[in-house]
Amino acid sequence: MQRFFDISFSLLALIFLSPIFCLVSLVLVFTGEHQIFYRQTRVGHNGRRFEVMKFATMLINSPNIGAGTLTLRNDPRVLPFGSVLRKTKINELPQLFNIIKGDMSIVGPRPLVPDGEVNYSQEASQLIRSVPPGLTGIGSLVLRDEESFYSHRQDAADFYKTVISPYKQDLETWYIKNRSLYLYFKIIIFTGISVVIPTFDVFRFFNATPKIPIEMLDSKDGQA
Repeated sequence: MQRFFDISFSLLALIFLSPIFCLVSLVLVFTGEHQIFYRQTRVGHNGRRFEVMKFATMLINSPNIGAGTLTLRNDPRVLPFGSVLRKTKINELPQLFNIIKGDMSIVGPRPLVPDGEVNYSQEASQLIRSVPPGLTGIGSLVLRDEESFYSHRQDAADFYKTVISPYKQDLETWYIKNRSLYLYFKIIIFTGISVVIPTFDVFRFFNATPKIPIEMLDSKDGQA
């Protein structure tokens, strides 16, 4: 049933959003590094690897520059138009093609780069791999501005590995254990709300989820 909704919603979204796709593609062709799409290997359902698609927002060689796969707030590798795409989440829209292909679902755990799994326990990795990854999900929704927790820190990489990754693991495994069509639609609805109103507090509508670690609260927006 979820696969039926995935395909139906994705096709409707592609039709409805086609003017945005065309406009963004034209702007990217004539700005930045003249690259429309960015592809990156991610780990999907049952450990199968696939190429996730996004609109290009960063320098072509960005994974080999600076913070690597970790993106910081005001990251100099992000191109000017790319910054707009990232803030509005428009850069994620090409993943609708991944959903239609069967690589992803609309809702699920965010697909990790292969090295990203080293921060998860073996048990959690197996559970997360047991379902298709998602364009959005509880982890993406609760931590939609995750850069604010670590960008200002000198130990950003270590903090991400030891504090943020374990929390994301807890969020993703919570979703899988509580997976239902009700939760599927609820996450889609609140994802739409958070895109339109970025400051909207969605966490209070998901109060059964794992609580955010105190270390993250203390660290948010440069408080550490």
